[in-house]
Amino acid sequence: SQQGCDPFAQTQRSKLQHRRARINQQINKEMRMRAGAENLFRATSNHKVKETVALELSYVNSNLQLLKEELEELNSSVDVYQNDSESISVPMIPLGLKETKELDLLVPLKDLISEHYGEEGVLFEKEIKEFMELRQAMRTPSRNEAGLELLMEYYNQLYFLDSRFFPPTKSLGVFFHWYDSLTGVPSHQRALAFEKGSVLFNIGALHTQIGARQDRASLPGLNQAIDAFQKAAGAFNYLKENFSNAPSLDMSTASLNMLVRLMVAQVQECVFEKMTLLRSQHNFLARLQLAQEAARVEDVYLLVHQTMTQAHVKDYVPFSWTTMVHVKSEHFKALSHYFAAIALCDCPAATDAELPEQEKAFIQFHVTMPEGPSLRVLLQDPEERRKLGKAHLKKAIMKHEEAMRIHGLCKILRKMDILQEVLSFAHKRSLSKYSEIDHEEDFFETGDAPDIHPKTHQKPEIKSPNFSQVKVTDLFHRLGPLSVFSAKNKWYPARRVHLMRGENGFGFTLRGDSPVLIAGVIPGGCAAEAGLKEGDYIISVNGKDCKWSKHAEVVQLLKSTGEEGVEITVITLQGSEGPKAADKKAAAMSSGSGMLKSNKENSRKSLMNSKSASTLLVWSKKSKRSKKSTYGVPFTAVGDNEAMY
Repeated sequence: SQQGCDPFAQTQRSKLQHRRARINQQINKEMRMRAGAENLFRATSNHKVKETVALELSYVNSNLQLLKEELEELNSSVDVYQNDSESISVPMIPLGLKETKELDLLVPLKDLISEHYGEEGVLFEKEIKEFMELRQAMRTPSRNEAGLELLMEYYNQLYFLDSRFFPPTKSLGVFFHWYDSLTGVPSHQRALAFEKGSVLFNIGALHTQIGARQDRASLPGLNQAIDAFQKAAGAFNYLKENFSNAPSLDMSTASLNMLVRLMVAQVQECVFEKMTLLRSQHNFLARLQLAQEAARVEDVYLLVHQTMTQAHVKDYVPFSWTTMVHVKSEHFKALSHYFAAIALCDCPAATDAELPEQEKAFIQFHVTMPEGPSLRVLLQDPEERRKLGKAHLKKAIMKHEEAMRIHGLCKILRKMDILQEVLSFAHKRSLSKYSEIDHEEDFFETGDAPDIHPKTHQKPEIKSPNFSQVKVTDLFHRLGPLSVFSAKNKWYPARRVHLMRGENGFGFTLRGDSPVLIAGVIPGGCAAEAGLKEGDYIISVNGKDCKWSKHAEVVQLLKSTGEEGVEITVITLQGSEGPKAADKKAAAMSSGSGMLKSNKENSRKSLMNSKSASTLLVWSKKSKRSKKSTYGVPFTAVGDNEAMY
């Protein structure tokens, strides 16, 4: 089986997918029943029938509600993707992959090869099956680097499929079916852009799963999690910027915007964890930094929560996600106040030497300056430090309690012991610190501590997908170079011409390679008499396929012909007769695909270079004015980069 594919392992994920697929089928069935009942309800005027149908509709709707709740629970099983280590880390939110139906391309591609390319479709069965096997494998990628490479390989291969088989004016007649990763609702489109977008979504989703399963109690695990979530953000962002009009909600601009923000927040949380892991010294400035880092995490989760609760997003984002994000924003706010209190209460008062540096850090620490004495007095008076520390702890405890209250509202999160444990531990830690610094003789009213100014030492990076890391070869390269043999080009039926060599050679000039172009025909010469025209491409010489042949190879074949002459097969592109034919660039992709916002996605240079001649080296082929041959007789009409034969 394909490397990076994991079809048989009955992992929790595949069991999850089977259950999700089953619920999807039931949802589909109920939706069809509902549509039928609604039509009948509208069409009938019989009161009794209307009553029966209304009853049926309410039954179907409650069934749909139950199925959607079951799906919601499945989509929320974030624990499936978490790591198995013993250490306690706050769970992250991973995404389930989009499911797709099987696709049989054998007949449509064979038909198009016969109709458009004039080749025997049956001769390309091996290539078509190889492509279909690749598609089948990418439906179940393994949760590691090999799985990502498999998705990338398929994504890159779609570029060639598009260029070869998706003409701008005609549909291939196949539908791509994909299920929404959040709601399970199926969608289908004829546009290949929907297939590309869905694969790109799965690249992002797979990164989230890889990020969520890292052991974040170790530095290497944290760095890998940061990298994975940054790449997930990059994939969703690339999808948002380059594809539009997606038929499914999970790929809408609002949804992708929310996912990018969620990934950025998860990176920021990992950065905070990394800082707590690295900061072995417990000095005043290090603790202030930790408090600001926690405030930054709170800030980004607050933004995600706002995004998730927008009108057009909140209906399909799992409630457990929205709750977890809300819990985290409160939890990290509590932590920012806790570390502020620790900095003030556990670190000795500033000496005169330390004062300038501490003053500078503290002046930018709070959103608004705390009431009371001047900074200098505050930093050097242990009692003033304790008072402000106590105010911060009071706020921390309030926020811990708020986080625990919100957590308790969600049935699914209540089942997550790890999250419960983390919240409870942080709460107890703040309470015990408060009782430690609380004096019985304290008669002052504990003030309201100002919030901490968010600041991070490592800004999350949105890492766009690097498509060039997986090199692919055009599976259908036997059809010929894409610069000519593509879905958007049309050519007249191939002509076989028998040529005899005259005393001035064959009477034509050649230019370029793969395929070699007849750049000029001498009036009255052998080539003109045989019916060859300027702008013809030589695709075979004496039965030998020359579509991919270099200039020198074709010249060699022509030179080696004897008295009996030579049999040449040529084609002429429609609408491009004449010398400019060779300068036509290969189009990157059909812009008519229903889902493309623009050609940004297509104009990117292909980074798929390979030494093999069968690979299209760049997305748009360079002009063929490259090779010049010295063979043949000089002729006044020959251009400086052509040669006559």
